[in-house]
Amino acid sequence: MRKQEIEHIMARMLDSHDNVSDLNITAGKPFQVETAGQLAAVDIEPSFEALSPFQTEIFALNLINGNRRLIDILLAEGSCDLSYELPGKARFRVNVFSRQGHYSVVLRRLETKIPTIEEMGLPKAFEKISEERNGIVLVTGATGSGKSTSLAAVLNRINDHKSVHVVTLEDPVEYQHPHKQATFNQREMGNDFDTFANGLRAALRQAPKVILVGEMRDRETVEIGLSAAETGHLVLTTLHTVDAGQTINRILGMFATEEENQIRIRLADTVRWIVCQRLLPKVGGGRVAAFEILGSNLRVKDTILKGESEGKTFYEIIEQGTAFGMTTFDSYIVGLYEKGLITEETALAYASRAGVTGRGIDRVKSQRGEATTDIENLAVDFEYGRKEGPGV
Repeated sequence: MRKQEIEHIMARMLDSHDNVSDLNITAGKPFQVETAGQLAAVDIEPSFEALSPFQTEIFALNLINGNRRLIDILLAEGSCDLSYELPGKARFRVNVFSRQGHYSVVLRRLETKIPTIEEMGLPKAFEKISEERNGIVLVTGATGSGKSTSLAAVLNRINDHKSVHVVTLEDPVEYQHPHKQATFNQREMGNDFDTFANGLRAALRQAPKVILVGEMRDRETVEIGLSAAETGHLVLTTLHTVDAGQTINRILGMFATEEENQIRIRLADTVRWIVCQRLLPKVGGGRVAAFEILGSNLRVKDTILKGESEGKTFYEIIEQGTAFGMTTFDSYIVGLYEKGLITEETALAYASRAGVTGRGIDRVKSQRGEATTDIENLAVDFEYGRKEGPGV
């Protein structure tokens, strides 16, 4: 396959279904796209019922386009990341990876329109995040849960309201922000810097007020990020964790035991918000985001310093902090169910604590006048335990 043929196939894949988010090229399967969280085969003439390992490798090598650095990374680490633009159609974040000696490719479609907090219906806490002047903000969740999109909306609001210098370190650059109120310098790993740690170290000499770090992958990046937050910068970054407590523990786990107390002190001083997100299947198709949001206050600082204990967990702090923009996944999911955006089955499947979510759903049903159980004809047995016979 030549480059023109590959781009023709990619264009056909994009046009094959509505709301295509990913293109999937795997040996033994046809060309597939992901739409609304489900994989679907693509009909292409001539048909490819099962791609051969040779075809997927040619596809991958055409995307890499002879880049020596990417080839070295692919051979040494088994996978590599890059960006690719299909002229006039779309931009992609591409991951090429080895699987049992064969190569597979997943292309994540990147949106060209910069999202806004209002259009996405993000919680009010995101507006507060954009108003922070320093510290560190962690947005966490699984791969593909929309972390980059949420951060792009925050940066867009900063761009609309603040005349500041913003440096982004991305792998690859996803949303290309225009210069509005703010001045943007967006740097891409591989082309503009070699590691997040080195890019972040250099950013401190570039006089930014806001720094976006695509991912906190290692101890060195975390350490420099904390230093940047301590010296008056606002650092926005992501981690692959499922909730606030695990986020703190993941960072602590990157350091030696004897350093734990010092890192706890630094985190307590610098962490402003931890936002965790998940994408849930939406009624009628598509997906909707659910959030857990932890903001910083004295109780949060104390819990970061001393660790979670009975009666003083991050979950309980978030439950009691709704007035300050905090929310648990369970509370947010019940709200999505109340709006009719998700089903009861989806709510319980994605809940952090199914019991809490179940009680919230029952409360919503009671307000609607719906039955909260499918058990019928219950009655009290007044005769139970009574003895029969005279004098009883």
